[in-house]
Amino acid sequence: MDFNVNLFEEIRALAQKLVSIRSVNSDGFGERDIAQYIESYLRAIPYFQKHPEQIIIQPLRDDTHDRRNVFALIKGEREPCPDTILLHGHIDTVGVDDYGALQPYAFDCAALEQQLKQADLPVEVRADLESGEYLFGRGAGDMKSGDAVFLVLAKHLCGRVHEFGGNFLLSFNPVEENLHTGIIEGLDVLEKLMETENLRYALAINNDYICPLYPDDTAKYIYTGAVGKLLPCFYIQGKETHVGQIFEGFDAAYTAAELVRLIDANCDFCDGYKGEYTLPPSVLKMKELKEQYNVQTPYQSFVYFNYFVHDAQIPDIIAKLKAAAVQALANTEEHNNAQYRRFCDLSETAYTPFRYRKQVLLYEELYALAKKARPEIDAQIEQMTRKLLAANTDMREIPLRIVETLCTVAQIKDPTVVLFFAAPYCPHNTLHGEEPAAASVYRKLRAVVQAFGKESGETYKMMQFFQSLSDSSYLSVDDDEHSIRSLLENFPAHQTLYPVPLERIRKLNISAVNFGCLCKDAHKWTERVHMPYSYRVLPNLLLRTFEAFLKF
Repeated sequence: MDFNVNLFEEIRALAQKLVSIRSVNSDGFGERDIAQYIESYLRAIPYFQKHPEQIIIQPLRDDTHDRRNVFALIKGEREPCPDTILLHGHIDTVGVDDYGALQPYAFDCAALEQQLKQADLPVEVRADLESGEYLFGRGAGDMKSGDAVFLVLAKHLCGRVHEFGGNFLLSFNPVEENLHTGIIEGLDVLEKLMETENLRYALAINNDYICPLYPDDTAKYIYTGAVGKLLPCFYIQGKETHVGQIFEGFDAAYTAAELVRLIDANCDFCDGYKGEYTLPPSVLKMKELKEQYNVQTPYQSFVYFNYFVHDAQIPDIIAKLKAAAVQALANTEEHNNAQYRRFCDLSETAYTPFRYRKQVLLYEELYALAKKARPEIDAQIEQMTRKLLAANTDMREIPLRIVETLCTVAQIKDPTVVLFFAAPYCPHNTLHGEEPAAASVYRKLRAVVQAFGKESGETYKMMQFFQSLSDSSYLSVDDDEHSIRSLLENFPAHQTLYPVPLERIRKLNISAVNFGCLCKDAHKWTERVHMPYSYRVLPNLLLRTFEAFLKF
């Protein structure tokens, strides 16, 4: 097969078309519309007109936005071979509020380019715009250009199925930008096809965006795994008081603030594996839980964090988070007493410090206390969960409500922090060199990348973990059973709220890597993709990779 194809114009036109379909995550029916367009694109290919049954549409269960996964199986005809490469990409985008006055142009690449010429732009963005080498628009980089590359390559391969043995399975999935529901439900199809079509998944390639890692970085990155993500949550119950007796209370809001100070952007929580480190945790939400104004000090608060994982086991992470919560409670009491001492000095009154019985509970510990007090608590939790889901309650708020209820049932009165987890949970994975199968995949990839880099003049670097959250997390899981059990035991109502099919993921165990189009400023109004690399160089790198893993 010719491995020096020039598909630039075809990919660019398709990328612009995909960008023009507004498919903002969980907003209207755009994710349905883009799936329908991709289906129509595939069905227009002569190969699929001959084999229409090899396009599989999977509606998401009970989905109010009518979203669906689109799969397409291409079977090589040179010789029978079960080896299969999975090409998967997400079809949703984040919103466009960041575009401000340019929102009407966010999905129209040509019109946006004209508007940007009149805008006040950072120097680098202005230079990229004037170079003519970048396509601007929401989703241009993350990741509709990647989808376009896969689709055009699929069309190219469909015309040459007699030249290779093995298979390609395309998978286009919605809901990647928050809960990853598309790929999670799509695992059913991957497993079924593995059994009915006798497929052996040799490799999964995601084409989500890559980007420079520092100013003037010209390297291109190949990622051989996916970072994991946890969402640790802290419910804080303090001791209320009137503002006229402020020092008699235990301020839950202050404790939440202490948790943020101790955890947010703290590199002590970075997880390292073979020289690569996660970014530190970042606070995503913090609030006190009063429903209306009064002059009572904050009694309850809630805070949760994004927590990236490369290799750490869940029990070790829990221990670090619990230690931070213990420290936050101690700091709150110390701060209160220090300020009370100052006030007593100012008012010339006797000082007696306030002391509290403070505690940090894991969800599993709180659940055990509530279960002992009310043996039928499971039915109440399930009923509450389904009622809140039906009311479209945020999936972080539902576990919070459960924890509040269990604290009441267990008659928790003292200042308390409850640590639990909520959705989403993204498993971490990478190609571990000590595992023979993974090591073989890595060697093949490295050989392809090194040879292609010399030929193309590109500098490639292979990294273990794609740092942005991706659907690749759900194709393999590195956590052991004990680690997973620790997570699930501290994840309220996980079976109803976020039933990640971990056993199915373990069964599939697909080596998952990310190539990606070259993008700058993903999730920003200046999002843009570098077309010469993404539409000309990348397709040929992918074809060389296909050659290494299938029979060409």
